[in-house]
Amino acid sequence: MNALSPKKLLNSKWTAVNPERREKHFLITEVEYDENGKVIHCLIEAVISKRCFSIQWRTLKNAGQWVSGWL
Repeated sequence: MNALSPKKLLNSKWTAVNPERREKHFLITEVEYDENGKVIHCLIEAVISKRCFSIQWRTLKNAGQWVSGWL
């Protein structure tokens, strides 16, 4: 499991373990928090295609899907 703090999500870099559409490297471009500091929205962007999509930030902890940093 990847160690991850929700406060350090913005601008963090991620590598997809099983890339699709040649999209391997990603960047967290937007994070929204509620009044209690919990993440309510997280947007991830593919570096190569600039395609953005919403992601549940806790899925980034799954080492079978994501690796922290760009490999």
